Amino acid sequence: MARKVKRNIATVSLFTMDNWLKICIVVVFAVATTGNEEATPAKLLFSKQILNKYLVEGMDIVIKYSLFNVGGTAALDVQVADNTFGPQDFEVVGGQLKVTIDRIPPGSNATHVVVIRPSKYGYFNFTAAEVSYLPSEDAAEALVGLSSEPGQGAIVPFKEYDRKFSPHLLDWLSFAVMSMPSLVLPYALWYSSKTKYEAILTQKKDK
Repeated sequence: MARKVKRNIATVSLFTMDNWLKICIVVVFAVATTGNEEATPAKLLFSKQILNKYLVEGMDIVIKYSLFNVGGTAALDVQVADNTFGPQDFEVVGGQLKVTIDRIPPGSNATHVVVIRPSKYGYFNFTAAEVSYLPSEDAAEALVGLSSEPGQGAIVPFKEYDRKFSPHLLDWLSFAVMSMPSLVLPYALWYSSKTKYEAILTQKKDK
């Protein structure tokens, strides 16, 4: 009987030690994995979007730049530059085409918005913007990347856009003024006849 109890105690001890050994291995693996993730350098995904539905000569166009850090460390000294909008074709009316972001933590994003105004109509190829950043604190050389490209877009003349989408208030007002004589004259004749007829009826009743 005593031997059986000792065997059972020994089996339980071995089972417990085996479980603790597995747990320690899992913890060490998790710590090692976490350490590897932290050591992963920063990596930025960069997109460039045009938020307007219509591109019109002389009207504002909103450009959105989005950066997302999919790496394990922070991206430092992030510099965004878009040299595709020349002053002869576009006017910057809001924001800046060159901007610096000090730090983008891992798993975080940053956005920047610029408002431009085209000075002429026609087809324009919206190409990529450029980004440079340090992938870690001890990095000696910056990484350089490009954004996505919105592609070619048609900037329509303002007159064409205005003719299609304007409420044309002046046109309707002119139409109303021109239509007034054809509406007022018949009404004036009718009202004059009605007044004379009522006056005749009133005279007959008085008699």
